[in-house]
Amino acid sequence: MARRAFITGITGQDGSYLAEFLLGKGYEVHGLIRRASTFNTSRINHLYVDPHDEAAQLFLHYGDLGDGARLVSLLGELRPDEVYNLAAQSHVRVSFDEPEHTGDVTGVGSMRMLEAVRMSGIHTRFYQASSSEMFGASPPPQNEQTSFWPRSPYGAAKVYSYWVTRNYREAYGMFAVNGILFNHESPRRGETFVTRKITRAVSAIKAGVQDHVYLGNLDSVRDWGYAAEYVEGMWRMLQADEPDDYVLATGGSFTVRDFLTAAFAHAGLDWEKHVRFDERYLRPAEVDALVGDASKARERLGWVPTVDTAELARIMVDADIEALACAGRPWIDTVRLESWGTK
Repeated sequence: MARRAFITGITGQDGSYLAEFLLGKGYEVHGLIRRASTFNTSRINHLYVDPHDEAAQLFLHYGDLGDGARLVSLLGELRPDEVYNLAAQSHVRVSFDEPEHTGDVTGVGSMRMLEAVRMSGIHTRFYQASSSEMFGASPPPQNEQTSFWPRSPYGAAKVYSYWVTRNYREAYGMFAVNGILFNHESPRRGETFVTRKITRAVSAIKAGVQDHVYLGNLDSVRDWGYAAEYVEGMWRMLQADEPDDYVLATGGSFTVRDFLTAAFAHAGLDWEKHVRFDERYLRPAEVDALVGDASKARERLGWVPTVDTAELARIMVDADIEALACAGRPWIDTVRLESWGTK
C-alpha cells in the first residue's frame, strides 16, 4: 500500500511543493484546509484529481489548528505514516500587529498537533516547521547549537513550537523532528513577502503598469534558498533512523538590496529608479542577519541545495513576468492595491 502523509498548511508555498514531491514518490497525501467562503487552493490546483477517480491520491479535509478535537479525530481516522505541520501565521511583520493570533496558531497550534498525535494513539513520524527567525539577534552563521534570541512574536512562537516538539519526543518517545529552515522562496511565495513583492513589482514595472515599489529595511542580511529544494530536506528528516533537529540553508549571505539588484537587473531595470522607502514596512525590532550552517543536514541526510540567491531571483522574476502576461487586468489591479500600505 502507498505510504500516507498528512500536511497542515498544504495550500501554502511549502505545503504545495511538499504535496507535489510526495505524490511524485507515490504517497497518498491528505491536507488540512480551513473553511472559507472563497477557495484558497490555487497553489495545488494542478495536483487535483477528482476524489471519485480511483487514481486520486490527494485529499483535502476541513479543520483548523485551533480545534484540537477535530485534529484528534482526523488523525485517528487517517492514521498517516508521516505528519508535516507547516501551518502557521507566517508573516513576521504581521506578527507584531497580531501577536495573540500568531502565538495561538504558530505556537500553541503545534502543541495541539502533537497532542492530537499522542491522543489518537497512532504511530507516525512528525515534522515541525521551525524557523531561522528563532535565532533573531544571535550572530551568524547559525546552526543547531546556536542560542535562540527571537525578535518578533512570530520568532517567539516558533521557539515555543521547537521546544514542545523536543519535549514530546523526549517525554513520549515520538519520532518528532524540527526542521529549522532559513528563508526559502519561490514563484509560489505569498505576494506580501519581500522577495515576491520585489519580483512582482519588477514584472509590473517592466510591463509599464507600475512605476515604484515601497520597501522598508534594505540592509537586512538573509540566506535565501529555493523552496522546492527545501521540501526534500523535510522528507529526508523523516526517513532518518533516529529523530533529530536540522538546519536547512544555503550558507549564502545577501542583503535585500542584493536581491533587488539581481531581480531588477535580470529584467534590464535599475532598481534605484523605482524603489521608495516606507517606514511602515520596518519591524519594531529588526533581525540584522540570518545565515545558516547546514553542515549537519549535508553530512547526515545528504541534503545539498543547488539554487543560490541570484538564480532564485531570476526564477521568480521570469515566473512573475509570465504570470502577468497571462493574467492581464486582474494582476495589474492587485499590484496597484499594494500601494494602500498593507504591512
